[in-house]
Amino acid sequence: MKTKLIPSALIIIFCIIFLIFYKGLQNSNIYIPKNNIEIDVPTFNATLFDTDKEILSEEIFKNNKFYFMNIWSSWCIPCREEHQFLMNLGSQENIEIIGLNYKDKNQNAKKFLKEFNNPFKLIISDIDGTIAIEWGAIGVPESFLIYNKKIIKKIVGPLDENSLLEIKKIIQ
Repeated sequence: MKTKLIPSALIIIFCIIFLIFYKGLQNSNIYIPKNNIEIDVPTFNATLFDTDKEILSEEIFKNNKFYFMNIWSSWCIPCREEHQFLMNLGSQENIEIIGLNYKDKNQNAKKFLKEFNNPFKLIISDIDGTIAIEWGAIGVPESFLIYNKKIIKKIVGPLDENSLLEIKKIIQ
């Protein structure tokens, strides 16, 4: 009787452990930050991309106007993929696109813009990545929809057709 009890107990224990692991695999542990937020735009000093002129964030973002802040780099492959959507968004009259060139060489960024065109009204240089950190960015590309000096939407990763349509709907 003992010889049958031990294998049966092992099978029951194995089944319980299997069920625990199986349930654990079904639960996603991926952290996805909230994309619809409403926080104040961070205050920062920055250097303009082409002129090396210092600018304050208060000079960039005005009330009653939509802005789309896009963090990008020439070395970023997804940035190349999303660029067509930025060009499309840049053709809208009621929004200004601000670029934050992240940890990039100036000559490479200029070459990128020459090749793909420039959708940005203004480009800020972020050579050491500190401005992106202040914005809460976790990588490139990353974008922020801003209205009345508040971030109202955050897009982690490249823009796509769905996010572009959603932005257009919000700014209408």
